[in-house]
Amino acid sequence: MADYLTLDDVETAGRRVLVRADLNVPLDGGEVADDFRIRASLGAVDRLRAEGAAVVVCSHLGRPKEPDPGYSLAPVARRMEELGGFPVHHLTTLVGPEVTGAVGEAQPGDVLLLENTRFHPGETSNDPALGSRLAELADLFCQDAFGSVHRAHASTVGVATRVRSVAGPLLVEELEALGTLLDDPARPFVVILGGAKVSDKLGVLSALARSCDVLLIGGGMSYTALMAEGYSVGTSLTEEEMVSSIRELFDGLQGAKVLLPDDVVVAIEFKAGSPYRVTGAGNIGDDEMGLDIGPSAARRIAEVCEGAGSIFWNGPMGVFEWEAFRSGTETVARAVASSGAFTVVGGGDSAAAIRLLGLEDRVSHLSTGGGASLRLLEGKPLPGVEVLEKWVR
Repeated sequence: MADYLTLDDVETAGRRVLVRADLNVPLDGGEVADDFRIRASLGAVDRLRAEGAAVVVCSHLGRPKEPDPGYSLAPVARRMEELGGFPVHHLTTLVGPEVTGAVGEAQPGDVLLLENTRFHPGETSNDPALGSRLAELADLFCQDAFGSVHRAHASTVGVATRVRSVAGPLLVEELEALGTLLDDPARPFVVILGGAKVSDKLGVLSALARSCDVLLIGGGMSYTALMAEGYSVGTSLTEEEMVSSIRELFDGLQGAKVLLPDDVVVAIEFKAGSPYRVTGAGNIGDDEMGLDIGPSAARRIAEVCEGAGSIFWNGPMGVFEWEAFRSGTETVARAVASSGAFTVVGGGDSAAAIRLLGLEDRVSHLSTGGGASLRLLEGKPLPGVEVLEKWVR
């Protein structure tokens, strides 16, 4: 893992600090629908304000290809102001005269939020000119957006090559928690993977299967795994092109014990109110689709969690947004939360499920970045972290 400086290593009083936060939150009717990532970002902002820095925050929101009012960070600024209890000045552009002027006039303790980084065409291409313009705004760059460090963008990598840069407190916390699972996890090390597609997680599935003691697979990806074991899965979500890869992975495993669902909750239609039934994994009808793991499968996962030393969970066990198909995910969430193990929930829908059930305070670490956490555990580099090494030398 990369070596980096932190806020403990630098002087921030009286300086302009550009913070790359992850404020990519869902909006509903022009207001923030889930402020989890905004709350997580406040640690760096609060600290810098207390130390007397002028704080300039930037982030992306969604994947707009051009300026789009529906993806403006204005609602995020309002929510950050409410949560933080301090004024947040939202600027309508990312770079330009308005930004340069506002940053130049900023006083210690001020907080400015730049407009969506994705509104600028040079962001995703890591345009050197944009990286330079962002760097010119600050005396110091603080990378605190763990959910974005797996992308080599202008606001994650480009700016960090041009101005002294440090890892923020949230980034450090994420790297340390996930690093524990990589370096020396308490045994037994249990991995629970769910979600829709095997193709999205084959790399981390392969890596963790070789390092963990028990691998439990649920969610949509379990039906491709069941196909690889010779089961008929009806109309369940599958990726037939991945079956051979899963079969090859299972055949090559020697250490990890793989557990697939032994029962599932099925329905004929993909609808919230669709009639459903519980059936054995080997008895899915040709016109039925699996939408949740069954009670027996959920109990087995809970039993494994009871004796675990470390647990990593990423991905729901079914369509947890619909109450009829939430039971499997809820059982797993409660089992992870009640375990005495070191527990890491890897962002995305699994983190949303933990928070939906009010269990976020009962896990060791709740990650803000699903894709970044999976990439790290897969053993792949995080460009937004590696670039910080430049400032250690």
